[in-house]
Amino acid sequence: MVKQEEKGWFFTSESVTEGHPDKVCDVVSDSILDAILKQDDKARVACETFISNGLLIVGGEITTKAQINKREIIKQAIKNIGYTDPKYGFDYKTCAIMDTINTQSPDIAQGVDTGGAGDQGLMIGFACKETKELMPLPIMLAHKLALRLTEVRKKNILKYLGPDGKSQVTVEYRNWKPYRVDAVVISTQHTAEILDKTGKQITKKSKQEIFDKIIKPVVGKWIDKDTKIYINPTGKFLVGGPQADTGLTGRKIIVDTYGGMAAHGGGAFSGKDSTKVDRSACYMARHIAKNIVASGIADKCTVQLAYAIGVAAPVSVMIDTHHSGKIKGTLLEPIVRKLFPLTPKGIIEYLDLRKPVFAKTAAYGHFGREEFKWEKVNKAQEIKTLTEKIIK
Repeated sequence: MVKQEEKGWFFTSESVTEGHPDKVCDVVSDSILDAILKQDDKARVACETFISNGLLIVGGEITTKAQINKREIIKQAIKNIGYTDPKYGFDYKTCAIMDTINTQSPDIAQGVDTGGAGDQGLMIGFACKETKELMPLPIMLAHKLALRLTEVRKKNILKYLGPDGKSQVTVEYRNWKPYRVDAVVISTQHTAEILDKTGKQITKKSKQEIFDKIIKPVVGKWIDKDTKIYINPTGKFLVGGPQADTGLTGRKIIVDTYGGMAAHGGGAFSGKDSTKVDRSACYMARHIAKNIVASGIADKCTVQLAYAIGVAAPVSVMIDTHHSGKIKGTLLEPIVRKLFPLTPKGIIEYLDLRKPVFAKTAAYGHFGREEFKWEKVNKAQEIKTLTEKIIK
């Protein structure tokens, strides 16, 4: 008989490819932000994108000295994603574009100009020891599957794949550690060439190819004989992208962060410059949490930062090590305040957030990717040293 603690529990996270309608919008919004920052690194940008069948609308508030061709930036972003042919239901050459962007409210600007936060709100950062990236395993596997879908498509390894796609991974935990992958779901847009004779299902051959080229390289070591594999479980996925579903900037906030494993403050990232603490303070919170876990004083850490609009200093700082830490989170708070700048201006300068790096973040997660400065663990040793002084 299996003991109660050995039965395990299950956790599921999903990701989407850059061709998913919501992600197309995130990429477009962040591409516009990056283009502006190249000319004006002090610009105020809040760019939202909506996409539907043959139509893209950009709106929001932008105050800048930069002169950019938004139409060309949008078309190039859509082209880079892979919507280059009408067979995918959306084409960068023929889609209609509407621009309804305005300037930032002067009531907000007067508080931000003096160094205050661009909005009120709470921001969450998280880290854990489940993966080398110090991220939860379900979301990291889901991201890697989505990224692999795109890689295989763009390299023409599987020529029949389309830009739209989703991944989902269910991990079984035992004794609070990842034990195995219980289920994998891949839904990928494709052309008609891989349909079987009924026209309602993709062929067994194509399913095997998707398993061999996408699933196995990413999840192989976690799969066992009982793992359930679902590839296009509805049968086929011919109609995808904006033709099949509307998209909107900021609608994949759980995909963008920790796959549901951690709390979420509710604010989205894409299209926002770094005076918006929705974005910059979340990056800092992740940076703090990752450094705490990397220091070895906790196996898991959640950091919450909260701000008032127009006020520079956070109204609260909370550290929770989920009973996995060597000291209480309340004792870590003064260490965090000492080592990390927490005002919007301080965060921007410390993480170098005036550079045009944001389009890269728009798909496959904002966290767990070493290319970004907020993923560095440069303060881990200092945290360890200061903590040891308290313990002694």
